[in-house]
Amino acid sequence: MPMKTEVLSVRVRKDLKAQADSLGIDVRRTLEEVLEEMVAAKKQKSGNVAKELHRLMNVTEREWLNGVRSSRKER
Repeated sequence: MPMKTEVLSVRVRKDLKAQADSLGIDVRRTLEEVLEEMVAAKKQKSGNVAKELHRLMNVTEREWLNGVRSSRKER
């Protein structure tokens, strides 16, 4: 099954695009790679923050999950 894609329109400086073209840089592939790296880094950071919060709060995982579920039901 082919991967779904989305079309993005991005403005870049004309000289930068010309330089990338002259150097044979695949802008689409480069942008995709950078976005993948940034998404992975943000996810990692979020995971680290969540782990640190959990450690600081000194609660069990079960207590944490019950609290999250309870707060969602209140909305």
